Amino acid sequence: MNRVFMRTSRMNAFRLPLHLTARAMPLPRQKRRLKKLNGRIRKLKSDMVDISEQQKDIKEGQRQVREKFEAVESQYDQLRKETNQIMQQSMNTQIRLALMFQILKARENQEHDKAAQLTCALRY
Repeated sequence: MNRVFMRTSRMNAFRLPLHLTARAMPLPRQKRRLKKLNGRIRKLKSDMVDISEQQKDIKEGQRQVREKFEAVESQYDQLRKETNQIMQQSMNTQIRLALMFQILKARENQEHDKAAQLTCALRY
């Protein structure tokens, strides 16, 4: 397979390997090979353009997903803040109701000094 083709000179004094001569291959064979090679190159270039477009589409999709994720994360933070605020308000309401109930009990039991202390606590 790895044969070195030799081309003889006119004088037959010495022989040069084909890859060192001006025409290594016959012209029609060289043209066919160049056509094949050029076809492969064109195919690779078009494939590279397609791949480049696909990469741009992927990057755009990733950007959109990132934006959507950030929007969802922002909504999550907002909902968490609102939930915490509602929980705090609910706890404050429960405490105020408990104080009011204790004030009523103190008044029923004629404990006016305790009712006055609880009323002051309720104001703050």
